[in-house]
Amino acid sequence: MRKKTAFLGMFVALALIASYVESLIPVYFGAPGIKLGLANLVTVVVLYRCGWKDAAFVSVLRILLAGFLFGNVFSILYSLAGGILSFLVMCFFKRRKSFSILGVSIAGGVSHNLGQIGAAVILMENGRIIFYFPALMVAGIMTGLLIGIGSREVLKRVPDLYQMGH
Repeated sequence: MRKKTAFLGMFVALALIASYVESLIPVYFGAPGIKLGLANLVTVVVLYRCGWKDAAFVSVLRILLAGFLFGNVFSILYSLAGGILSFLVMCFFKRRKSFSILGVSIAGGVSHNLGQIGAAVILMENGRIIFYFPALMVAGIMTGLLIGIGSREVLKRVPDLYQMGH
């Protein structure tokens, strides 16, 4: 149990560092709010290496910590809406077995943006925000593909961590 707790703590720390590093990079992808989502690489790796419960823990804890440290209440709400929907969609696609890690990650990227648009429509009480989704969908596909490629490469090099040392 201690070993698992230590690994999960390490993953939360890695995801938090990725969130922080990404917040320092002033990259404009053509539309406000679009970013690569480096911390999602950690979530995908944990989902594939450790399972959905551990990945959910890492993802939610990272979103909350990053929101409190680098954001505000609204950033936490938007991130939770996108993160939870993305996570559920990735779990669904992963269980289907017919989707590669790239497909799972792309579905996660697109659904993350959909969750954030949904939160924005509700919080801002403005349905017109939905017209922003096509740009976010393209961004979700591209960033999901990049995160999927990165995750696939990390998984090739990282053994089953819970089995190490037994």
